[in-house]
Amino acid sequence: MKVVPLGAGQDVGRSCVLVTLGNKTIMFDCGMHMGYNDERRFPDFNYITTEGDFTSRIDAVVITHFHLDHCGALPHFTEQRGYHGPIYMTPPTKAICPILLEDYRKITVERKGETNFFTSQHIKDCMKKVVPLHLHETVWVDDELELRAYYAGHVLGAAMVYARCGNESVVYTGDYNMTPDRHLGAAWIDKVRPDVLITETTYGTTIRDSKRSRERDFLEKVHSCVMRGGKVLIPCFALGRAQELCILIDTYWERMGLTVPVYFSAGLTEKANRFYKLFINWTNQKVKESFVDRNPFDFKYIKAWNREYADLPGPMVLFATPGMLHIGTSLEVFRKWAPDERNMLIMPGYCVAGTVGAKVLSGMKVVDIDAYSQVHVNIDVQNLSFSAHADAKGIM
Repeated sequence: MKVVPLGAGQDVGRSCVLVTLGNKTIMFDCGMHMGYNDERRFPDFNYITTEGDFTSRIDAVVITHFHLDHCGALPHFTEQRGYHGPIYMTPPTKAICPILLEDYRKITVERKGETNFFTSQHIKDCMKKVVPLHLHETVWVDDELELRAYYAGHVLGAAMVYARCGNESVVYTGDYNMTPDRHLGAAWIDKVRPDVLITETTYGTTIRDSKRSRERDFLEKVHSCVMRGGKVLIPCFALGRAQELCILIDTYWERMGLTVPVYFSAGLTEKANRFYKLFINWTNQKVKESFVDRNPFDFKYIKAWNREYADLPGPMVLFATPGMLHIGTSLEVFRKWAPDERNMLIMPGYCVAGTVGAKVLSGMKVVDIDAYSQVHVNIDVQNLSFSAHADAKGIM
């Protein structure tokens, strides 16, 4: 067996691992790197072959979930580099992937003005090659290579994959979570006995505190900030963490009878919530049960955001994408709110080195936003990890 990481080996971003079992080669994930804008943002496909004939070298591509660091290079690999073999992913991943890819394309091409990037048509053509992979179902790629997917928690549709060819087998976990959260269950896998286990270790050396105390801490911080008239900015990714924290705030606002406005910078998220409703059977038991009375993703206290609101006086809470403050609404609002010490920034997740989020978390008081502008950071910065990854104990 041969294992070659083309990305995400000792690094967070552009996950892409080649595994050769028997005489078959599988590419697990095909992601992009958030920290780079040059050729390093995609895995180095020339390592596979410089001839460009990838289809004869790779028997299958398996995408574990829709996050861009796991699927962001896929249209580039299939439509621009010419891989025409099968691609496997679960139905929710297949539904949500193109939305995130299109968003990534828009930002890169329309905002940053890049050329020679994949197009909307490329994304559509790429998704036509996808074969759905259902949980616990054995899929035969050909006579010798079999794949089986298991529930990984993490985000809607995330899967761990068991692959076997002849008498060699491997489990590739993708990203997974061992603690159920407010909308997803914990990862689960059969007693398989693979020769090799390839696991994510984003939090490989961290043990996190209990989830309940973190949730209480989060709500108390938000509450105290709005009570003193401040604005709370919570940068998060459109799918997963956002739904989790919205359920939390929505129920707390109800319980405390609060009237301070809570906003969500829409865009992707409304579409995302539609998919959460559609794939309700991928969520946890509690969500499924409450679904009978009311859809938990139809929030009562959370309204759509409008850019003009950023300049309004008075307290408010805003969930804005993306989560690392590197572009988009979260960065735009951060610029405006950062100089005021009454305001609060809560970073609920991981930030890749080099992003504005990472700089702020490291305690920098003056941050370069781009080549032309700086921001003075007087805002109260809080880091509460609501990560959808397993911590060290979870991995063990």
